[in-house]
Amino acid sequence: MVKQEWKEKGFIDEPVAEGTDLKAEIRRMCEEKDAIILAHYYTQGEIQDIADFIGDSLALARKAANTDAKIIVMCGVHFMAETCKILSPEKLVLAPDLNAGCSLADSCKANDLRKYKEEHPGYKVVSYVNTTAAVKALTDVVVTSGNAKKIVDTFPKDEKIIFGPDYNLGSYINEVTGRNMLLWNGGCHVHERFSVAEIVKLKEEHPKAIVLAHPECKGPVLAISDVVGSTAVLLDYAVAHPENEYIVATEAGILHEMQRKCPDTVFHPVPPEISEGGVGCSCNECDYMKMNTLLKIYNTLKYEWPSVEVDADIAKDAVKPIERMLELSN
Repeated sequence: MVKQEWKEKGFIDEPVAEGTDLKAEIRRMCEEKDAIILAHYYTQGEIQDIADFIGDSLALARKAANTDAKIIVMCGVHFMAETCKILSPEKLVLAPDLNAGCSLADSCKANDLRKYKEEHPGYKVVSYVNTTAAVKALTDVVVTSGNAKKIVDTFPKDEKIIFGPDYNLGSYINEVTGRNMLLWNGGCHVHERFSVAEIVKLKEEHPKAIVLAHPECKGPVLAISDVVGSTAVLLDYAVAHPENEYIVATEAGILHEMQRKCPDTVFHPVPPEISEGGVGCSCNECDYMKMNTLLKIYNTLKYEWPSVEVDADIAKDAVKPIERMLELSN
C-alpha cells in the first residue's frame, strides 16, 4: 500500500534490508512482473547498466511503442513517461520519481502555446519531444534533435511554422534548412550553460580533440564544434572513430555509454560557464535525470507506483503528432 507521505513526496523512499542486491532484485522483479526498464543516456551509469534498453528520446519512444511488456519503467524525466503512456495506454507506466521534470518542457505551457497559435493563424506547430502531453496535443508533428531537420524538410518551403520550445535547436534547424520558423524562447538549463570560453580552454589543453555538441547548445558553441547532433549521433560518431580524443558538450551521462563502447578513448566533458546554486546549475549534469536511483526503481517495481496517467482527451490528440514523427522517421 502506498503511504500518504510517499504520495506527497512523489516517490517511495522505503529502505531495503542491509546487504540487498538492488540490481539483482530489480532484474528479478522485471522477470516476475513482465516489466521492462527504459533509461535515457543522461541517467546514472548504474541505471543504464541494469536497463533493458537505453537510448535518446526517439529510440525510447520507438521502444515504448513496440514493447510487449506489461509494465514500462521509464527512467528519465516526466514527459518521457507521458510519451510512453500515450503510445501504450493499456500498459502500466511507472516513473521512479514524479519530481523528475524538465526545465525545457516547463518553459512552454499549453495555455501559452494555445494563445500564441491564436495570434499566428495559419502556422503549423513543430514541437520538440521535450514537451508535456498537453503541448503535444496542440502540435502538428513532434520532433527530436536527431530527426528535426528531416521532418522540417518535409514541409513545403513556404510553410509557416512555429517551432518550440527549444530556441537553440530551432535556430540550428533554421540555419541548416534555410527556414525562418518562429521560435519559442525556451531552453535546457544544462545545455545553455556550455560556453565557447570553456571549450576554447579545453581545446588549448587538448588541441587534437574533436568537439562534439548537442544542438540544444547556443549558436556560438555549435559554431566552433566539429560534430553537432543528438546524443545518438554523437555516440555513433565516437564509436565509428574511437581513435580520436573528444571534447563533449552535452549532459555528462552520455559519457558512460561512450566510455563503455570506446574503453580506450579519452573523453573530456565540457564544464558549465559558471557555478551557482539551483537545480542542475552546479555541473554539466541534469539533476532531474539524476533523481532516478536504484532504490527508487526497486520500490516503484515493488509497489507498482508512481504510475503516470494522461487525460484521455489530451492523449487522443497528443498521440497523433508522435505517430506522425515515428512515420516520418522511418
